[in-house]
Amino acid sequence: QVQLVESGGGLVQPGGSLRLSCKTSGIIFSIYHMNWYRQAPGKQRELVAIISAGGTTTYVEPVKGRFTISRDNAKDTVYLQMTRLQPEDTAVYYCNADFSALGRSYEYWGQGTQVTVSS
Repeated sequence: QVQLVESGGGLVQPGGSLRLSCKTSGIIFSIYHMNWYRQAPGKQRELVAIISAGGTTTYVEPVKGRFTISRDNAKDTVYLQMTRLQPEDTAVYYCNADFSALGRSYEYWGQGTQVTVSS
């Protein structure tokens, strides 16, 4: 059974930091691209950051320079370090794992963790 379990969300003041974690089980973590998405109230879910199986990272423009995605293959865990948080970063953050090969695709989601940036 595949599980992705996020943690680390919470309430933080503007300018603060949080570190999200996503612990996976049931997949060969090292071969999966790992992604963080977020969904703000009333908005569509959007991609935030990607870390490939090889460790290449990609960020959307609003979080560049503030967020850092990383992975620990020994712990089957992906992280999202968020700094200089702003109210517009308020959202439910979701972990996503995806892998494609030989014409087949596999994709899994976590349940999400709430991040609220407010004074």
